[in-house]
Amino acid sequence: MPDGRKLVVQCQRYAKHRTVGSPDLQKSNGTARSEHGADIPLFVTSCKFTKQARAFAARHALVLVDVDLLGFWNSGTALSTLLDLDIGRTGTNRKLAPGD
Repeated sequence: MPDGRKLVVQCQRYAKHRTVGSPDLQKSNGTARSEHGADIPLFVTSCKFTKQARAFAARHALVLVDVDLLGFWNSGTALSTLLDLDIGRTGTNRKLAPGD
């Protein structure tokens, strides 16, 4: 990242009807942080995340980009802008806090 933080990205292409759950994020988080030294682990998918996955991401400071945000990113929205958005679609565009 421009500010010196290390971004590690995992991308998964799944069918739109599938969801990404907490176990997928647990594996990604462990690899991104311990193996690659990520300051910002980013998980990108072509589908949606479960509520449990979003809660895990909030507790462990993971950044999630689902199919909707992926469309914005693909259309030219800067990744730095997406890092602060809530993929839970709460309507507030804020990151989920632990316990949300």
